[in-house]
Amino acid sequence: MSQKFRHPEIIEMARQEGKVTVEGLAAHFGVTLQTIRRDLTELAEAGALARVHGGAVLPSGTSNIGYEDRRVLNEAGKRRMGDVCARLIPNGASVFLNIGTTTEAVARALVQHRDLLVVTNNMNVASILTPHPACELILAGGQLRRADGGLTGNLAVQSIRAFKFDLAVIGCSALDADGDLLDFDIAEVGVSQAIIEQSRKTILVADHSKFQRSAPARIASLKAIDVFVTDRVLPTPLADKCRDWQTHVIVA
Repeated sequence: MSQKFRHPEIIEMARQEGKVTVEGLAAHFGVTLQTIRRDLTELAEAGALARVHGGAVLPSGTSNIGYEDRRVLNEAGKRRMGDVCARLIPNGASVFLNIGTTTEAVARALVQHRDLLVVTNNMNVASILTPHPACELILAGGQLRRADGGLTGNLAVQSIRAFKFDLAVIGCSALDADGDLLDFDIAEVGVSQAIIEQSRKTILVADHSKFQRSAPARIASLKAIDVFVTDRVLPTPLADKCRDWQTHVIVA
């Protein structure tokens, strides 16, 4: 298996187990210890993992994993979630798609829709939908975050407040046991909060890895979300909260 395919799997294993070891990874992939040490060093330099004696762990919850690493993590799960979410969006709707690799999967699943008005602060979503003339596309203004093509800050919030959307599709960086949606970038939090306020119905798309992460800034509670699309069954306490809050959970 090439390095290109090992790296995302190593990160996913670290998410599931909390820690990966050099010896365990070498046995799993059938490569040398030296090869795995090199992989872990490169992932640590990219900020995706933190090196510890004998292996690596997820980094502390103060900064996000790089966009390219996030983009290739759980691609199949994100594709399923995107397909399920797209089926919840009728033709002719006005929709906001925010920043995130999972919302980009939703955009790819919308290319057969007709007469959509899509507003986004995600340059990657705009690129995905640009070739499809049946979709009217509006970019929210804001400061460009070059790391992932996101538009954030007060200009983005002001742009969003000019609309009332039928639906919004949002992501988050983490989801804690209390049912709070969390993010790393405070400037993005204000944008997400404005999106929720300006939408008649809000759909959260977040895969199982978000249950295992922490981030410092709070966006909102799942109580404010109408539909939660994910790829694995929720832990029972969180599922019970969603039921009490009447947040409809769909497992793709």
